[in-house]
Amino acid sequence: MQKQLANFQLKHGLALISALFLASCSTKPVQQVPVITPKPAPVIVIKPDTTPPVQQPAPQPAPVLQPKASYNSFEEWKSDFRARAINQGYNPYDISRIMDSAQLNNRVISLDSNQAEFVKMPWEYADSAVSGGRVSSGQSKFNQQRSLLSRLESQYGVNAEIIAAIWGMESSFGSFTGSSYIPSSLGTLAYEGRRREWAEEQLLALMKIIERGDVSPSQLKGSWAGGMGQTQFIPGTWLEHGVDGDGDGRRNPWATADALASTANYLSNSGWIRGVSPFYETTLPSTFDYHLLGQKMPASTWRSMGITANGGGYIDDHTLLELWLPAGKEGPALLLSPNFDVIKVYNNSSNYALGVSLLGRAIVGQSGIQKSWPRYEKPLTKGQVKNLQYNLTRAGYDTQGIDGIMGTNTRNAFARWQTDNGQIPDGFVTQRSANSLIW
Repeated sequence: MQKQLANFQLKHGLALISALFLASCSTKPVQQVPVITPKPAPVIVIKPDTTPPVQQPAPQPAPVLQPKASYNSFEEWKSDFRARAINQGYNPYDISRIMDSAQLNNRVISLDSNQAEFVKMPWEYADSAVSGGRVSSGQSKFNQQRSLLSRLESQYGVNAEIIAAIWGMESSFGSFTGSSYIPSSLGTLAYEGRRREWAEEQLLALMKIIERGDVSPSQLKGSWAGGMGQTQFIPGTWLEHGVDGDGDGRRNPWATADALASTANYLSNSGWIRGVSPFYETTLPSTFDYHLLGQKMPASTWRSMGITANGGGYIDDHTLLELWLPAGKEGPALLLSPNFDVIKVYNNSSNYALGVSLLGRAIVGQSGIQKSWPRYEKPLTKGQVKNLQYNLTRAGYDTQGIDGIMGTNTRNAFARWQTDNGQIPDGFVTQRSANSLIW
């Protein structure tokens, strides 16, 4: 086929050349071929596309998987927690480093329902806080760390003796920071269920602390409730308030300077007022209206009722104070400042805040409470507290639950019952004062 095409092209090419040669030899004039000017090509205007681009949907985060209502075993909870943590983006390796060794600790469940600040009389807790050995050790440690504590007081505004007192209450000034494996403690609380959401949040915070490089998994020995280090921070609070107190570039709750600096930072961030005592002891007039207990009013208002700080301690007129009778009408009367509530962010117990305040005073040689405690009064058992809560609620004085824990709601309900039954509503629950409600 290609050869045939070549012969055809050669034959016709020779004929064309011969014709052109004869034409050039002709005497005829050459006909002028008119020049045709080509029209310009039309200009095509391309308008920009004003159609808005199709918006691509943003990638959606993986849905947060909810825990089950209950689990048949601790291992089932642990497996489910791992899956949910991975679903939230946590590194499986870090989860394994923390959770592989976690085991159920039944002692944690028992301790969680019998915390000392809820079952002791206030004077028992106060006595323990200012025991001779603790005060002596506190004074020695305070002197050793005086430079650091003074710097922290200047920087954060929190009394040096309060920082030291929390150190003493939480770990006996660093001598015992706990022996429980923290993931086991928190895992047990999560599995048990009463505080599942809180406990799981702390476990996730613990993973972030490990990822951040503050501590290693081998250091995770602390309290049964998940407290870490020398001032027993829970993981979530350490993430938010922990600071580097010794300048080594890490935030380690087991390091003394980091722990104390972080405690000062936490109290400062929680609203500590510089130069104000956590409480002031006072004496109530015989005409006092006990319905004012628990109300927060300016110092000037209390002063107008004849209620002032014993010893003449200065309190700014605008400082809000709350009157508290920790042992009822027969015990001491205390005006609580906002700093008393700030201490409670560490442990939401008035007995705890009282213990810290008294220990702080003792460490620096100040006097404690002057009025005697009514030590003849006896506390209720857990079963009796449940009976009290049941009977009060049935009678229309809602205790917000029947759990056997003597908390604020139960005391307030009891005070309302006292008012309606001709008693002074001091809210102090004892075997004697609540006798008709505990059987």
